[in-house]
Parts: sequence; C-alpha cells; structure tokens
Amino acid sequence: MRRVVEPELLDDLPQDDVLATGSRIDLRLLNGIMGNAGILFRATRQLLGEAALGSVRLRVVELGAGDGTLALRWARRAAAMGVRGDLTLIDRHCLVSTETRQAFDALQWSVKGVECDAFEWLNGSRANCDLLLANLFLHHFSEPKLRTLLKLAALRTRMMVACEPRRSPWALAAARWVGFLGCNAVTRHDAVVSVRAGFTGSDLSALWPEGNGWKVDESSARLFSHCFAATRPEPKGSD
Repeated sequence: MRRVVEPELLDDLPQDDVLATGSRIDLRLLNGIMGNAGILFRATRQLLGEAALGSVRLRVVELGAGDGTLALRWARRAAAMGVRGDLTLIDRHCLVSTETRQAFDALQWSVKGVECDAFEWLNGSRANCDLLLANLFLHHFSEPKLRTLLKLAALRTRMMVACEPRRSPWALAAARWVGFLGCNAVTRHDAVVSVRAGFTGSDLSALWPEGNGWKVDESSARLFSHCFAATRPEPKGSD
C-alpha cells in the first residue's frame, strides 16, 4: 500500500464540539483495543528498569498527547515497576481533565500540559528529556515534515518511542468496521485516513537521523499497530 497523508476531521474541529468530544472517547476505546499503552510500555521497559534500579525520576514528554489518558495507562505500568517521573504533555489544545491529573498525582508522577504545536516546542524548548513518546501522532505528517520532526526529536531526548497505525490491507479493513464499536462519523472517517497514512517496514527508521550511536528498532505490533523505537546509549561514566 502506498502511503497517503490526508487531513483528519478531528484536527479541525473545535475542542468543545460534540463530535470532537465523542471522537476522543472513541480514541480511548480504540487505544485500549489496540493495546497501544502496552506496546509503548514493552518498548520502554529497559529504560524503565534502569530508572527503577537507579531510583531516578524520568523526564518524559509526549507529543500530540490529547487528553493524557494513554500516557496515564503507560505511567501506571511504569509506577508498578517503582518508576516515578515528570511528564510534559504537548498538544495544540490542553485537554487533560482534573481526574486525570489526580490519577497522575496518585502515582507520584507530576504532569504538566503545554498548549503548543509539537514543532514549535521541539524548536523552542531548551529542556531535554529522557524519553519522548508519540501515540497515533506521527502519521499526520508527510515525509519531509517527519524527517524534520525526527531530527529535532533526536536533539531533545535519549530515547523516542512511537506507536502508530500499521499500513496494511488487514488494518484498513478493520478501520472500515469501527462503526460497529459505536464510533461516530468523525472517528469512522479518521480511522481509514489514519491507516492509509500509517507505517510499515522501516518507514520511520529511514527518516531517523544517522550517527551518534542511535539504535533503531521498528516492527509491527499486535494486530493493527506499528512500533518505532530509537535509543542513544548513555556515554560511559555518565550519571
């Protein structure tokens, strides 16, 4: 399947639009069915283990974080390993509810929402992080923009992990049936568009900047997802 990037309806709806609210609820359901929090957890488990052994707080940033509920599912698994940290959620709209913030507090994870374009944050932020997460976010961009985003990301973190739609006939067929799960018209449209813009093979690895000892892994994950992970080894003798 040739990769095709098209606009998604949710991106242009006002955040308080009833269809947008419904679609965000749908996305929580689909993230759960796809197991994306678990995919991100498994991809980051080694880093989490190192943080637990060293009793250090992780600095984590999620790009395109939405309402923060996916990050919360991931953080619950991290907290079960004894890992605590500071999470920054980057999105064009601040959608993190009071209940979600309280849930992070209960895990002893601090959370900060930043209402900002991801490129703007990556270009302007002086703060680096240990881990950069992206869930169902990278597929929104064409290859030239992706190359720029990944280049900026490599300057900001020592590990980036992304969980994206898998671009395959099977995933496309499944996307066309999400209405049977109760998903609204926006989600039904965007699910198909997302799969067509998704990834397969080494799509993202080919766009990641070379050099600096980066280890890159990329593969299909579960039935419908695609996982990308890039890790830069810590210099010997570093804290």
